[in-house]
Amino acid sequence: MVTAAVRQLGPNWYASVMGTAIVANAGATLPVRIPGLRSALTAVWALSFVLLLVLLAARALHWRHHSDRAREQLLDPAAAPFYGCLSMALLAVGAGTLLVGRDWIGEPAAVAVDAVLFTAGTVVGLGAAVAIPYLMVVRHRIAADEASPVWLLPVVAPMVSAAVGPLLVPRLPAGQAQQTLLLACCAMFGVSLLATLVMLPVIFARLVTAGPLPLALTPTLFLVLGPLGQSTTAANKFADAAPGVLPTSYAHGFPAFAVLYGAPVMGFALMWLALALAMVVRARRRGMGFAMTWWAFTFPLGTCVTGAEGLGAHTGLAAFDALALALYAGLVTAWTLAAGHTARGLLTGRLLPSRPASPAPAPVSA
Repeated sequence: MVTAAVRQLGPNWYASVMGTAIVANAGATLPVRIPGLRSALTAVWALSFVLLLVLLAARALHWRHHSDRAREQLLDPAAAPFYGCLSMALLAVGAGTLLVGRDWIGEPAAVAVDAVLFTAGTVVGLGAAVAIPYLMVVRHRIAADEASPVWLLPVVAPMVSAAVGPLLVPRLPAGQAQQTLLLACCAMFGVSLLATLVMLPVIFARLVTAGPLPLALTPTLFLVLGPLGQSTTAANKFADAAPGVLPTSYAHGFPAFAVLYGAPVMGFALMWLALALAMVVRARRRGMGFAMTWWAFTFPLGTCVTGAEGLGAHTGLAAFDALALALYAGLVTAWTLAAGHTARGLLTGRLLPSRPASPAPAPVSA
């Protein structure tokens, strides 16, 4: 039954929306022009928009008819951090509307849609960045060896707001409105960055002391790329938006900050990418099969694409352009694999069973 399938639907499914939207968003600012690419990206954005609407409706049914299960997920330390994905799904689709969706719906409608999704995504993201860590401290009971990269999901959501918010700055009235939004994005940059710096050592310490993650969770190592690539992207977007908005003495500092911050962080991101890839290859050889955690390969990698694109634009170095193209090729490959396996899992009923699981047979004695 449909209600049984909806009962199994968790907030982690929003990762499929994020992973789809970032394909369009990252492709829109690639340093090359390919015939037909713009139309393909707009189609991908439309797919992400439809997925978002479907999931919002399904999750509303989930909360209405299976509120007990929804509360269980919120109090489950393994599931609760995925509530950050709702914020990032709203923000990613909103940014895609302004970047490529405007080709189909027009500039005024695109600005309106992005304004609504950005506002909703930011409110949800800031709420999750406080509420989920609060629950982790007060209600969840977590052992030291249970630390996971999934913990980054709630705190990285404000960084996504920081990265996509500057797209709306030129659409606001000049003066106080533009300055307030841009500096609010800078504040959210700090919220997310400092929270990440608190959590990342705990996650790495768990890897060193407790060994590799379980096979199904190994792809979540890619989640560490999210705050790294997204913060680099945000720094470059600040540099794009600051001239003419902030006083000249401040505006001139943002391009320098974008490069001086972004280049070292991108270097660390590439090092972590190599480590994560090595761990995924190891897990694959040990039998790692498909799970919804494979969507972790998409959005975080996409943020590294947009970060490299920004660095290429502000430094003029062909090396960053080549890096962006190589990472984008990896992103498209990862999205194809995750989307294909997800579609197959839905068609076969393996991911969202349409019937409640049958009870196990009673043991039989001889």
